[in-house]
Amino acid sequence: MKIKKFMAPNMSEAMKQIRLELGDQAVILNSKVVQRKGFLGFMKKRNIEVIAAVDPDAGKNGTVQTAPAYSLKTERGEKPARAPDASARSEKESLQKEIAELKKVVREVSKFANPAYQKYPLPVQKRLNSGSQQGLDESLLLEIGDALYEEWEKANGNLAEEEILKQAKALLQKKLSRFTYGGSRRKYVNLIGPTGVGKTTTLAKMAARAVLERKEKIAFITTDTYRIAAIEQLKTYANLLNVPLEVIYKLSDFKKAIDKFSNFDRIFIDTAGRNYRERQYVRELSGLIDFQAEMDTFLTLSLTMKEKDMKEVVDSFQSIRIDRFIFTKLDETSTYGAAVNLMEQYGKGCAYVTNGQDVPDDMLEATPGIFAEYVFGENGK
Repeated sequence: MKIKKFMAPNMSEAMKQIRLELGDQAVILNSKVVQRKGFLGFMKKRNIEVIAAVDPDAGKNGTVQTAPAYSLKTERGEKPARAPDASARSEKESLQKEIAELKKVVREVSKFANPAYQKYPLPVQKRLNSGSQQGLDESLLLEIGDALYEEWEKANGNLAEEEILKQAKALLQKKLSRFTYGGSRRKYVNLIGPTGVGKTTTLAKMAARAVLERKEKIAFITTDTYRIAAIEQLKTYANLLNVPLEVIYKLSDFKKAIDKFSNFDRIFIDTAGRNYRERQYVRELSGLIDFQAEMDTFLTLSLTMKEKDMKEVVDSFQSIRIDRFIFTKLDETSTYGAAVNLMEQYGKGCAYVTNGQDVPDDMLEATPGIFAEYVFGENGK
């Protein structure tokens, strides 16, 4: 590992020096603004001090080696004195302390060994690595990294990690703000999704809020005739809320239920949980529900699922208009990047996120800021 300190009037000039002497594989270990005295001690000049390093063997095994201890006098070819005086001892101790600090930085850098991030300063690398651990798509992370690096240069490298974190959140929030968020805007609210993601419980939370907070007149419709327990669960919620429930077996039943509840404010529709990676189940669902009605259809997915499986489910529903996602079980995972990736890939926002089983409490109306906080904030360290 070759480590060198560079001094330049700005970060751009420092980067030129680093590339010239150490090459494109160099890593920025640290940078800070320093004041250097001018003529006769007056006219202080503002400079950027940058410590950079390069590992000649990095391309061979992709690892970062720690820097060996060395003596500046040895590097200059000078022989150390046999009996160093107090000044020499002080210089040696100072050098050893600096080398120890550099070793610590190098060890820290080794945690962030993604080659794609090495073009950024270390504080930016840390934030990108945090997003990567959350599962954010790399193309999105590099876009955020470029924007953070622009801010870093504008500040001449004098940008605290807290400010970088704040700006990372703001960049992700702005990126997600182009989608639609929040609850239903239509009379019929339909939840679809695979088995085990918590559709019925989530539907009950939405219905309870409609009754208790908005004083709406509501009803339930269920197509889940595959599991008796599912119907009984929804009946329990219907009884607690004192609202009617209709079970349907075919499209004509659905149309009769709609006519029956024509004077209600909101109709909540629960569907069967099936393996919707199999498109035959999507076709069966289309034969039960009229998706052309005045309806909001929310695809419900659990964040404990693999992202690849979630994408297969979304792809299988391409014949049905999906308005927004609902992401459940945030309390059962520590990674949230998959939710952001799905919204980005499919151009759809999120209605709600749920974080527990309590009805109706454990549910939040989604906003871009919630996802920025979960990915880059304290919830998503």
